[in-house]
Amino acid sequence: MKLLILTQKLDSHDGVLGFMHDWIKEFAKYCEKITVVCLEKGIFDLPPNVKVLSLGKETGQSKIKYLINFYKYIWRERKNYDTVFVHMNPEYVVLGGLLWKILGKKIALWYTHKNVDLKLRLAEKLANIIFTASAKSFRLKSKKINVMGHGIDVERFIPAPRPVKEKIILSVDRVSPTKNQLEIIKLFAAIQKKVDECRLYIVGAPARSADENYFNEIKEYIKDHNLFGQVKLLGAVPNKDLPAIYQQAKVFINFSATGSLDKAVLEAMACNLPVVTTNEAFRNILPAENYSLNFENARQKVAHFLQSDNLANYREIVVRGHSLKDLIAEIIKKLI
Repeated sequence: MKLLILTQKLDSHDGVLGFMHDWIKEFAKYCEKITVVCLEKGIFDLPPNVKVLSLGKETGQSKIKYLINFYKYIWRERKNYDTVFVHMNPEYVVLGGLLWKILGKKIALWYTHKNVDLKLRLAEKLANIIFTASAKSFRLKSKKINVMGHGIDVERFIPAPRPVKEKIILSVDRVSPTKNQLEIIKLFAAIQKKVDECRLYIVGAPARSADENYFNEIKEYIKDHNLFGQVKLLGAVPNKDLPAIYQQAKVFINFSATGSLDKAVLEAMACNLPVVTTNEAFRNILPAENYSLNFENARQKVAHFLQSDNLANYREIVVRGHSLKDLIAEIIKKLI
């Protein structure tokens, strides 16, 4: 198979999209040739059968130049791919779909978000096959949908070598009102009055300028409530460095309101870290003691995990249903 992959960013050091680097390496094991077209490229180290082309965001190109480069690449490289895999950007299917149809290319879309807009509706019509992580991660009805689970590198995300003693609560996500980091900090403020020597680590940064005000609100709350010593804002952390951070924590918390299967929760589980989430996508995946309908109930559960030894095997859930190797192998089977 010769595969064209379109993705937003290719950078192994990126704190949000760095995982895509591992996905492409795994795809490369099955493909004769891979051509990657990304909006922005950074640091990468990929096998020799992978070619990387950027639309030019890292060099400050205009949006018109992005579009010109997009059509230039998909036409120029047309003999170097027979199948198209678009990751999380249905607009690429909308822009290239008709040309790919004319050229006889098979079109696959990976999409995991509850948002349904015109771009997604059009992409659904043009795509031959759609992949998503869970039933709630793709909210548009379609016979093309294949629920696959997520792709977590379970060889990198592994449990801590010894039992965790420090009472560290961890949150990993981009900073946004939909991720509810401020509610997490408020929850921590209540917990730390009853649980001695606990701390909160928040990994992530605003991905959009619109979220900067929310981040400033978070910092103001920490200042106003004198939480500097207990709450650490660690900023964006490369995906490759996240396992070591998960291994320091006692419990992982996730208040995402996106409704999609949050990859960070699965990474934490792969490290056998107890999680507490209000995300409805995990209702049928996690045991009842790890899922909460509201923030108050979550507070009680987090406090419990901070003061208890973990006897559960969360890792097995990820290994069984969300392994990167298994995911890519299954996608390839459906693309052939």
